[in-house]
Amino acid sequence: MKAIGSVEIPQEAFMSVLKLGGKPCIRGMRMTVYDVLDYLASGMTQEEILADFPNLTAQDIQACLAFAANRERRLIGVTLQPAPFH
Repeated sequence: MKAIGSVEIPQEAFMSVLKLGGKPCIRGMRMTVYDVLDYLASGMTQEEILADFPNLTAQDIQACLAFAANRERRLIGVTLQPAPFH
């Protein structure tokens, strides 16, 4: 397992797949992390997503949220670094 923030995510949770443009996919499915985040952002509940996509698990959704939180932390860390003087 790999810890992202305070959430532990199985190593196999995400896989970059060239046929999906290298986007992070959930366990090799043809569903990206961004798809799940879009569903949540549109107001769908976890239960609704799981009912519509029976191959997903609650752990998959948590892994997507942890992935997004980790990516945001990395982006903020890069953005907040002072620019070097030239």
